[in-house]
Amino acid sequence: MPDSLRFLPRWLAVFGLAALAMTAPLAEAVQGSGPYARAIETLADKLSTRFVYPDVGQRYAQMLRANLAAGRYDDAEDAKAMAQRLTRDLQAVAPDGHLRVDVDPSPGASPAGPGPRVPGAPANAAPLNGAARNSAFAPLDLPSVAETRWIADGVAYIRFNQFAGEPASQAKIKQFIRDYADAKAIIVDTRTLSRGGGLAEMDALFPALFDRETVLVEMAVPKGGPRGGPATGGNTLRDAPGPDHLQVRQHVAVPDAAGAALAKAKVFYLTSRRTRSAGEHFALALQRTHRGTLIGERTAGANHFGAIEPIGDGLVAFIPVGRTYDPDTGKDWEGTGIVPDIEVPADQALDKALELARE
Repeated sequence: MPDSLRFLPRWLAVFGLAALAMTAPLAEAVQGSGPYARAIETLADKLSTRFVYPDVGQRYAQMLRANLAAGRYDDAEDAKAMAQRLTRDLQAVAPDGHLRVDVDPSPGASPAGPGPRVPGAPANAAPLNGAARNSAFAPLDLPSVAETRWIADGVAYIRFNQFAGEPASQAKIKQFIRDYADAKAIIVDTRTLSRGGGLAEMDALFPALFDRETVLVEMAVPKGGPRGGPATGGNTLRDAPGPDHLQVRQHVAVPDAAGAALAKAKVFYLTSRRTRSAGEHFALALQRTHRGTLIGERTAGANHFGAIEPIGDGLVAFIPVGRTYDPDTGKDWEGTGIVPDIEVPADQALDKALELARE
């Protein structure tokens, strides 16, 4: 294995982060026909130059162009049917927990044209393990923090719907820290996630859980790649060494200046097969640092982060451009999920956490 890929394990196909167009010339564009030819060619271009693993991105592009040239996409009934077919074909080449095509939800978008750009993460924001905030793929009418309460004597409970990063949920987490500062145990429930998201909710909670600066996980994207990689995150994302072609950032827990209010509390993190993306990032951060005990089912196995991008003809695609991994092993959870410390059916996880919290 080349030195530049020395800490990137193999999975599904060759594991190595995308090296962008400079590493290989683009395949010659195929002039297909049909109502979605432009969108399919745009999707092939994006995947061949941006996908997290360049060889897999080229395979996706080759399949799309071959099908387009053969007229296999000429008979799509509408944008929804086309999106479903493209997603199915891509996943058949190489499964990925985030790669997907969907109908553009933006006002004014139509199959007759590309429509306005789908709002995603701001240009200076970190693309993370999940769809951008205004996702075509999941509901946005749910608050990220579903509920907080005392669930037993001395045991505080917080449940998440998603990690959309909205200010109201960040404020609710800070209020949770104040309201339950004397908790002996905290149960974080991600069994019913509707989607993933970003780091904002974690970065609101971690300062109360860690009493010293702690490296949680690492994230890597090609240098100069889409959105500049995980470029920001306040003081919680820091540059780290890596291969010359990769931008590597460590996600760090930074204690509150006034003290980590919940640093002595036990932490139990509940998982299910719906715990995905940012929920898995959260899980690995707690498990790797031994700050929390994971209880429940193996998680979904959706690792690769990126952003939703318009591809034209009333369609958008989530393009995975990077990955999050354990800096000690180089391993991530794409396709495999994260195995809890205590495996039980999801509907039994809360009871098990309460049992352990009372010990």
